[in-house]
Amino acid sequence: MRSSSARAAPARATWLRPSDRPSIQQGYRVLYRETHILLEELAEALIDGTRKQYVESVTTVPLLIIDDFGMRKLSQTAAEDLLEIIMRRYERASTLLTSNRPVEDWGKLLGDAAAVGAMLDRLLHHGHLLKCGPRSGRTKTAAAAE
Repeated sequence: MRSSSARAAPARATWLRPSDRPSIQQGYRVLYRETHILLEELAEALIDGTRKQYVESVTTVPLLIIDDFGMRKLSQTAAEDLLEIIMRRYERASTLLTSNRPVEDWGKLLGDAAAVGAMLDRLLHHGHLLKCGPRSGRTKTAAAAE
């Protein structure tokens, strides 16, 4: 949500097309991960002894896009893991987090309201909350084509 190197897009889907992202075109390094994949990779790194290197790579990329937060059931350590990543990136790099879930539900999704509060505090301090409405860009496009 903190975005010093990336411009706002009119809809979430625009951010998710790597070929035309302004940040990429300007030469910024960008890492895109769906939330559950990011957390799975972090868990695998813990198992194979490369967690420190993985966290370093995720926390130093200039723009991290974490997509589809809350769309899948997450591990019991998800709140702590996401908080660690957000804290390490805070005021150092840009983070874009997408979710179809209301922010008010995030504490229930992660099972740790305090961690969610700390994450949101850091994300929103220099960030922007963009609400795109209840309909996705895909359904709007499909309806317009009919």
